[in-house]
Amino acid sequence: MSGQEEPKKLQLYSYHRSSCSFRVRIALNLKGLDYEYKAVNLLKGEQHSPEFLKVNPIGYVPALVDGDIVLADSFAIVMYLEEKYPEHPLLPRDLEKRAINYQAANIVSASIQPLQNLDVLKYIEEKVGPDAKLPWVQKHIGKGFTALERLLKDHAGKYATGDDVFLADVFLAPQIHGSIKRFNLDMTPFPLLGRLNEAYMQLPAFKDAMPENQPDFPTAP
Repeated sequence: MSGQEEPKKLQLYSYHRSSCSFRVRIALNLKGLDYEYKAVNLLKGEQHSPEFLKVNPIGYVPALVDGDIVLADSFAIVMYLEEKYPEHPLLPRDLEKRAINYQAANIVSASIQPLQNLDVLKYIEEKVGPDAKLPWVQKHIGKGFTALERLLKDHAGKYATGDDVFLADVFLAPQIHGSIKRFNLDMTPFPLLGRLNEAYMQLPAFKDAMPENQPDFPTAP
């Protein structure tokens, strides 16, 4: 024995339904990284607990612990994983294709998801009414999906930017899945994204990251 300590397993603070956590789970799976799942129940407000706020002061999931390094925000986490663990690269070498991946991922993470997160929907329910939530979400997802259809139409192959899975796919898959399953979005106007969704569902790294396959997914009574 060398006497060296084994590296600590990665820890992911996650909530099964969180699309931001879903992205990181996909990235971890694609790169073949083992990790400890640490559930944070958003509906019970565990993200606001003093214990979790020490991990991520803003109180959002996901957060990743890698030894002495603590990271929050899914984009930052995925890029950290990309640089530290080069297996299955999530960014293509081609500069234009790489830029398209950044743009697609950013549309999801900056222009769609923040408008549907739990805090925003609670605020709308309190200030406007519960019936206003779904039309709000569907409007903003539809706006983002329209932009993504136009962006990707000349770049997509089997996946978003060709025949290999890259960063855009990691961000698109959870957003499309949640839009259909959680927000009942009609995907008819978005045929390209609908086709991509079907392709993602065939990939083990994506299927294993699905909400229903997480340890904190609620079981039927």
